[in-house]
Amino acid sequence: MKYTFAATLTMTMLAAVVLADAINFDTFKVGAPPPGWTATRTGTGEAKWTIEADDSAPSKPNVLKQSGQATYPVCIKDDTNLKDGFVEVKFKPLSGKVDQAGGVVWRARDSNNYYIARANALEDNVTIYDVVNGRRTERKRTNVKVASNQWHTLRVEFQGRHFTVIQDGKTAIEWDDDTFTDAGKVGVWTKADSVTLFDDFAYGGK
Repeated sequence: MKYTFAATLTMTMLAAVVLADAINFDTFKVGAPPPGWTATRTGTGEAKWTIEADDSAPSKPNVLKQSGQATYPVCIKDDTNLKDGFVEVKFKPLSGKVDQAGGVVWRARDSNNYYIARANALEDNVTIYDVVNGRRTERKRTNVKVASNQWHTLRVEFQGRHFTVIQDGKTAIEWDDDTFTDAGKVGVWTKADSVTLFDDFAYGGK
């Protein structure tokens, strides 16, 4: 069978299309963890992941809130499995004496093994880490203004061993790494006593 150039181009474009999805938490029950997510933590302590109504939400009425205290609270979307693609979230750091952090997780095997990129309002920086068997190791850091009590957008694009971290529309970090090369889950993350809101979680890839 012969194809015209236009048909061949269309098939090539379709083959390049990857699945994308977005979650705004607005249909979930307030006061409970989001269904279809593993709302947990890495390390010790008690994470508290709940859906809450918030007038400042980028997409009203609900947000995902983390208000517990644990080493690294993490909330992982159960039905995801991406090797290459992107993950993005809007986050608002509210309070925390140790940290005021919001982050995204990708290629997660479980709550103890994943990549994390996070922005911190107390330190005014964006950092990329890997977490292996529950132990977090810093890989690269960039100083970026991250204001408390304001909504920010954090995005990571990952392709093979190359990662790009984008904070509020500007590239903050480029990094290459081979710690986790297989497909894995995506999610969100905080640290210590951070009280953080999340909204408009989006991901796509294959």
